[in-house]
Amino acid sequence: MKKKIVILGSTSSIGRSLLNIIKKDKKNFKIELLTANSNYKNLISQAIKFKVKNIIITDPDSFKKTKIICRNKKINIFQNFESLKRILPKKVDYVMSAISGIGGLLPTYKIINRTKLIAIANKEAIVCGWPLIKSELKKNKTSFIPVDSEHFSIFSLIENKETNDIEKIYITASGGPFLNLAKNKFKKIKLSDALKHPNWRMGKKITIDSATLMNKVFEVIEAKNIFDIDYKNISILTHPKSYVHAIIKFKNGLTKFLIHEPDMKIPIYNSLYHKTGKSFKNNTLNFNTLNNLNLKKVEENKFPLVKLLNKLPKNSSLFETVLITVNDYLVYKFLDKKINFQKLNKLIHKISNLKEFQKFKKIKPKSVDQINNLRNYVHLKIESLGI
Repeated sequence: MKKKIVILGSTSSIGRSLLNIIKKDKKNFKIELLTANSNYKNLISQAIKFKVKNIIITDPDSFKKTKIICRNKKINIFQNFESLKRILPKKVDYVMSAISGIGGLLPTYKIINRTKLIAIANKEAIVCGWPLIKSELKKNKTSFIPVDSEHFSIFSLIENKETNDIEKIYITASGGPFLNLAKNKFKKIKLSDALKHPNWRMGKKITIDSATLMNKVFEVIEAKNIFDIDYKNISILTHPKSYVHAIIKFKNGLTKFLIHEPDMKIPIYNSLYHKTGKSFKNNTLNFNTLNNLNLKKVEENKFPLVKLLNKLPKNSSLFETVLITVNDYLVYKFLDKKINFQKLNKLIHKISNLKEFQKFKKIKPKSVDQINNLRNYVHLKIESLGI
């Protein structure tokens, strides 16, 4: 019997990678739904290629164009996620949540009750809305696999083990393009320099987050949420080759680490074929890299945003939404060349530490609307500061 699947954000890099995997094994899968925001041309092409009957395109103009293009095709076109029960009357076997940004939270949350297993690559859903996601997973008995390479590695290393057996978790960071750049040269960093990631091919926004190491701040929050581990038991290590993705030191004296090439197809593939034992064709072990892992503590004077971890509340709160929003706003200012790299770092610290935002550290997220409303509020506040 074919495995029924859904891809939220099918035109994203993760969505496309998943489709490339499925393309080689079409006989075992039936795609029930694909979604995109505005990339309607690619979405239509994917739907035709994989014979998908249902698509969601959320951008109003793109939705109108899609309706016109597909008027003589047997494709059901929707503009939002309110029709999920109609599209998916029974639970599917697997959902990949690959929508980028905070816009991925609502569809991720809504689709949990329509699937047996959800693989989540949407960072914002886990950082901002984990209490909501966790509650839905439990209520609907839906299994969950994190797709980020670091979290998939931790998940793989501790599967079937109690998290209270863990003494320390280390997640690795390549250090981006500035790992070996002298601190006194940071003032000369250009946008083009920050977009030259040495290992991963990603979108511009996440590439900048990697250059500042803000992505690792969010990944530590994700690890704390997913695995219920205190912040004090999670550390970041720089690792230029991106070959080791996670290290876990257990209380019984054992330490385990997981390695694979810096290729997101590997965690994506393993989330799709979880517990099937299906082989993945990849390179042999890279012993040259293994003999020179070069793992080091983060130089906080070069990457000051990691210090934000010292000011985060112990429990999930709305402050994580504040942090995501402030970072998003300022990274796009940097991408528009309105602020420089050093100011980007300074403003993230300064704005996130505003007194009126600190109160959200004591408030637990209770709904997606609450998170979205706070995001709008933070945007307006930053704009009022003239930034």
